Amino acid sequence: MDKPSEIYKVTFLNKGEVYEVFVKGVYQSDLYGFIEIEDYVFNERSQVLVDPGEEKLKTEFTDVRRSFIPIQAIIRIDEVDKTGVSKISNGDNVSPFPISLVGRNREPGDSSQ
Repeated sequence: MDKPSEIYKVTFLNKGEVYEVFVKGVYQSDLYGFIEIEDYVFNERSQVLVDPGEEKLKTEFTDVRRSFIPIQAIIRIDEVDKTGVSKISNGDNVSPFPISLVGRNREPGDSSQ
């Protein structure tokens, strides 16, 4: 029996807003300090009710094959059984984790490793 394809819910900070999207692929990128996400999944509902947040995301990622998200912008990655509603929410209470991806400059005579 074939294993059902994996679906991931990726939550990340983008331009001060929290994006929550569903994708089929999440990888560590060859670009240092980035996570790759690809194969976006959006709910295809036949209902008359349309969620404007999901429609905005669908429009924004319509022609995108793969996105490179900085590691410090990632809030959470979950493997889920089924897709939900992709959304954009206010990111006022969230800030990126302050990390440095480059080594620190050593002062001459500094013996710390």
